Parts: sequence; C-alpha cells; structure tokens
Amino acid sequence: MKLKISSIFLLVAVVALSAFKNPTKPVTYTVDAAKSSITWLGKKVTGSHNGTISLKSGSINVDGKKLTGGTFVIDMTSIKDADGSAKLEGHLKADDFFGSAKFPTSTFVITKVAGSGANVTVSGNLTIKGITKPLSFPASVTTNADGTVSAVAGKIVVDRTKYDIKYGSKSFFDSIGDKAINDEFEIGVKLVAAK
Repeated sequence: MKLKISSIFLLVAVVALSAFKNPTKPVTYTVDAAKSSITWLGKKVTGSHNGTISLKSGSINVDGKKLTGGTFVIDMTSIKDADGSAKLEGHLKADDFFGSAKFPTSTFVITKVAGSGANVTVSGNLTIKGITKPLSFPASVTTNADGTVSAVAGKIVVDRTKYDIKYGSKSFFDSIGDKAINDEFEIGVKLVAAK
C-alpha cells in the first residue's frame, strides 16, 4: 500500500514538474508596415546618397520576451532617394542595381537569435535579386507596455557584390577612379509589431 501511495505521489510530482518545464509557445506578431521604417545609405568616393525603402510585410516570433524568429518582405519598387532624385531612384531600380522590375521583393528570414535581454545578434538569410546569402547584425528588441514589440537595427552592413550588383565597384572595375561606389551599403531598420 505504501508503495502504491508513493508511486501516485511520484507520478503527480512528475506531471507537475513537466508542466513547468514545457516552454510557452512562441507568439507571432505581425509587423505594422506603416509604423515601421527602413533607411539606406550608399557611399561613393565623392560623397553619399541615402533614402528609404518600404517594408511590404513581416512577422516576428517572440517566446516570452525573447525574439526567436521572423520573416520580412521588402518592396524593392519603393526605393526613394532622400533628395528626391528621380534619376537616382530609376538607376537603383534598374538592372545595374536591384532590378526591381524582375525582382520586386527582397526577403530576410531569421535563422538564429543569440544573446539575452534587449540586445541580441540576429542571424538570417537575405535574398536580393534571387540570390540568398547569410547576414548577421546587432539589434535591440523591446516589449512595450501596450503589448507591441519594437525592434531596432541601426546599422546592417550589406555587401552588394554578393548579390550580383557590380555597377561602379572597384572590385570589378579597376580603372573606375573617383566614380567608384562602395561595395557595402548600410540599412537601418525600425519595426513595430503587434499580435
């Protein structure tokens, strides 16, 4: 009889402990494209250009307060120059650069989030012009009082030549001189997402 009662207590304890060990399921938040922003900065020998590009859609997965994943779609047809240069915008959308008629979207899929607390390192796969390459960058993720989640990555560095964007690159055109455009460009991202 003692063995039977002990077995029952043991079974209850195991069930209770397993309930505590089972992690909560990650919650998917939908990114609010209107409240989110993506900026870009491209540098060349004689100066720089900057502007914006729109997020088409996105979602992030959060387990408790920890970012665990996400998928984002960027509208490559929405590239804007801060100075309003239609010529530059047209060139960036042309095949020399992003080829937005043939490749109207780019994507980023999170594969790993390292670190704890608000400051993390996000790793994932960035696809531009149908070419996918790994990319990692630091980000800050905050759960807000209103139930939304904010994520900020102030400086994401992308090597455009990895995506077959060679125009004006000294890596491919030795005699380009002061018309050279840096291989790397920077992206700044601010996201707001809600359940």
